[in-house]
Order: sequence, then structure tokens, then C-alpha cells
Amino acid sequence: MSDTISATETQANRARAILAQMRHELRTPINAIMGYSELLLEDAAEPGREKFVPDLRKINDEGRRLLSLVNEILDPAKIDSKADLNLEAFAADIHHRMRTPINTVIGYSELLLEDAQDLDQQDFVSDLGRIHESGRRLLAMIDDVVNLPKIAAGQTYLELRDASLSGGIEEMMATIRFLEEQQLLEAERGSLLVVDDTEMNRDLLSRQLLRQGHTVAVAENGRQALEMMQAQRFDLVLLDIIMPELNGYQVLQQLKTDPDLRHVPVIMISSLDEVDSAVRCLEIGAEDYLPKPFNPVVLRARISASLEKKRLRDREQELYEEVQRNYQQLRELEKLRDSLTHMIVHDLRTPLTSIVTGLPTIEMLGELNPGQKEMLDMGITGGNTLLGMINDLLDVSKMESGTMKLDLSSVTAGAVVAAAAQQVAYLAKDKKLNLKTEVAPGLPSFLADDDKLRRTLVNLLGNAIKFTPTAGTVTVAARLREEENAIQFEISDTGEGIPPESFGKIFEKFGQVEGRKSGRRMSTGLGLTFCKMAVEAHGGRIWVESELGQGSSFLFTIPLS
Repeated sequence: MSDTISATETQANRARAILAQMRHELRTPINAIMGYSELLLEDAAEPGREKFVPDLRKINDEGRRLLSLVNEILDPAKIDSKADLNLEAFAADIHHRMRTPINTVIGYSELLLEDAQDLDQQDFVSDLGRIHESGRRLLAMIDDVVNLPKIAAGQTYLELRDASLSGGIEEMMATIRFLEEQQLLEAERGSLLVVDDTEMNRDLLSRQLLRQGHTVAVAENGRQALEMMQAQRFDLVLLDIIMPELNGYQVLQQLKTDPDLRHVPVIMISSLDEVDSAVRCLEIGAEDYLPKPFNPVVLRARISASLEKKRLRDREQELYEEVQRNYQQLRELEKLRDSLTHMIVHDLRTPLTSIVTGLPTIEMLGELNPGQKEMLDMGITGGNTLLGMINDLLDVSKMESGTMKLDLSSVTAGAVVAAAAQQVAYLAKDKKLNLKTEVAPGLPSFLADDDKLRRTLVNLLGNAIKFTPTAGTVTVAARLREEENAIQFEISDTGEGIPPESFGKIFEKFGQVEGRKSGRRMSTGLGLTFCKMAVEAHGGRIWVESELGQGSSFLFTIPLS
């Protein structure tokens, strides 16, 4: 019951502190609105400025109204008289009643600013700008009062600071957080267990701890202490060393080997004023050591420090468990996503395969005119491209799950390069590109999955063709990389190149890079992801080289053995 009352009182005190700080923060821009409008009213009495007076009076009147509302809603006497503060009601009242006069101030100040600029009244423009800025700041603050209940409930400044809060609210939160941290430093409260075989010692220490605001239980020997700690939770144990049956060293040893109790801090207390005794206790796992008789001030400080450490450890454990839960949920969501993706893509492949294989048979029905032939070719090309993307997605999914196996056979670099170049030749022709192959003579054969290696080259060539301007050159080359005992393949182009900062993410699934010159986003889809995984499945590596205005090159190696 005492813990509940303490928590309620703490929250009420925090709410009062927040409202007091809010009263201070709201008054600052209101005072600026009133002060500058009064100065401008005095200046407007001069000939030629009379037209400003009516609107300035409206601004000044609304400023006074705002001050009156703040004084009424956030009256300290009214707040202190409430045993149970409803912070949500205060926040709603502030937001509802102050929004209209604030908007009035902003609206009239904007109109006056336009008039002052048209009449070249620069001294008016400056002060009206300050009024307008104060109105906007005030509006942002009352829009953020919805966060007040969260602050009172204990949500920290660090947890809320990314919520795009207004400057005044942020400052208020920082102030409240600082005050609360100071209070925590001044006195940490907890549930303490005093273990001592001497009744007088237990009574004296317990009374001192109760005066400091702690909840205290006592045990007259080590065995009773262990039983009590198994039955209920304690924040700290003050443990005497010299006791019959089980001494303090033995109790401490058992606590530190118990997974459920090892994190409870223990302060050893003993009349043995020996360094060896203190060292032994600390080695076993004690949080601190105090010789008898002890100074009450020192005792208070050591207990507060130990409780603060425990609170931080508990918070760290909570955060760790939360991260673990979130990680597990993420894993489950990823598995669900992958299963769903695999199901959808697998179901798409069957009808798409039928379309791709069926379209060419249209030509068997009779001769097609050039327009019909062009449309048919477009359909076949698009279908093959889409089927390739689906196959890439399925293969990437299999590689990620570890179910993809390589079908190894003896292949030659020249045959693989020629097959890949032939497959993309029509793409290069459509863009009027020069497609070149350069295979070093005498390259040895090697073990590889012919299909996946060819698809890797096709993907890289297709990517190069896509981003190379008309009349450019795309080259696929193969040579021996002696230092790695591997065949090195290189696909280079004369496009604008890839920014170095994009090298690390270009192989990510659905990654995008931004062109250096054009600034356009270039999607890499799954093709490059497949390439990376296929190369690494062979034991090779893949990387990018690029220079400004000199195009880019994708290189990868396949080991010879």
C-alpha cells in the first residue's frame, strides 16, 4: 500500500511541477505579444500610421486575454488544492480555450506585416515580426500539450525528443527531467533486508533505514535470509559477516550462484576492519563493504549508490528483454513475409510461363504485319523479363534460407561469356550500343553452376545496358586472376558511373542508387542481389569500381579450385 501511495504522490508532484513550468513557458511569448503591441500602439499615434491602430488593439486585447486564461487555468492555488490532478483535462482546456485567440494574433500580425511592408514601415515590420513569431511559438506549444500526460506518467525526455516538439515544450521537459534526476540522486528508496544475528544491531540499523524512507525487513541468521529472499523481492541486502551456522561469506556465495538472486546488490557490514575481509567480499560479488560502527551519512550514500546501480541494471535488463522480444517478432514477421513472397511468386510463375511459351505460337497462325510483330516481340520480351525477376526472387529466397544447391559441372569462361552476350544482344541492339566480349586465351575450365553463372553475367550485362547512354559501349571480359587462383569476370560500361557512397548498398534487395549527374534514382531490383549471392555461393567475391564520368565496372571472381 505504501508503494502505491508513494507512486501516486510522485506522479502528482511531477504533474504540479509540469504545470508550473508550463505556466512559466506560456507567459514568455504572451508577454512578448503584449509588450511589442503596446510599443507599436504608441508609435502608431504618429501621423500616417493611424490605420494600424485597430488591428494592433485587437492583438493587444487578445494578448491580455491569453494571459488571463493562463492565470486562470494554471492558477497555483487551484492546482495545489487538487489531490488528484487530471493532467489530460488541463491539457485539453489549455488547447481548446487558447487556440482561437492565438490564431487571432497570428492572423492580424500577418495582415499588418503585409501593410507595413507595402508602406515601407521597416520599424513596424521588425516588431510585428516578433509578435508573429511569438504567436507561432505559442501555437506550437499548446499543440504539444497532448504530451503532458506522457511526461507526468514518467516518459522521459529522451523518449519524446524525436516527436518534433516545440522549443518551449522541449525546454520544459529538459527542466523537469533535470529536477527529477536531482531528486533521484538525493534519495533512492527501496525494499531492504537487514541480516544480523544481534537483535540490537538489527533494531538500530532498521530504524535508521526507516527514517531514510526505505521499506525494511529483518533476518536473524543467514538461512532465514535465504528463505526470505526466495519468497519475496528485495532491492538491497545489508549482510553481517560474523554469524553462526551460515556466516556472511557463505550467504553471499549462495546468493551469487543463484540465477534468480545473483543480481540483488549486497552491502557487507562487519566489525572486522580489515582490508583482506573487504577484498574477499568484493571478490565474491558484494556491491560494497562497510565496517562497524558506520557513519549514517556514509551509509545513506552507499545505499543510494547501490540502489541507483540496481535501478540502472534493471532498466538495462528490461531494455534487453524488449530488444529480444522485438527481434523475435521481427524474425517471425520476416519468415511470414518470405513465406508469403515465395507463395505469391511461385503461383505467378506457372501462368507466366504459359504466357511466355504460348506467345511465340501466335506466329504459327499466320503472317503478322510489322506492327503486330513488334507488339508480339514486346510481349515476349516483357514476359521473359518478368519471369527472370520471379526466378531471381525465388533463388534469392532459397539462398537466404540455405536450400539453394549449386549444380556444379565443368565450364569454360568463353562459353559462359558467349552465351550471356548472345542473350542480351537484342537489348544492346535496341539502344544502338556496342557490345564487346574479351576473353583471355588459354583460360582453364573450372567447376561452376553453368545456369547461375550465366544468369549472373546476364543480370550484370542487362544492368550495364540499361544505364549506358545510346551509342555507348558495354564490355564483358574474362581473365585469370593469378593472385587468387580464380577466373575474374568484368562487366564495364561507358555510363555516368555509380557514386562511391552507393557501393555498399547496391547489392541490397530492392536497393536504389542515385546517378551522379542526372540525380535520378536507379533501381537495382533483385538482379544484383542474386548476383552477389550466386558468386558467394561459388566461394567468390563481387565488387564495384567506378570513376566520375568514366562509367562503372562490376567485377567478380570464381575460384578455380
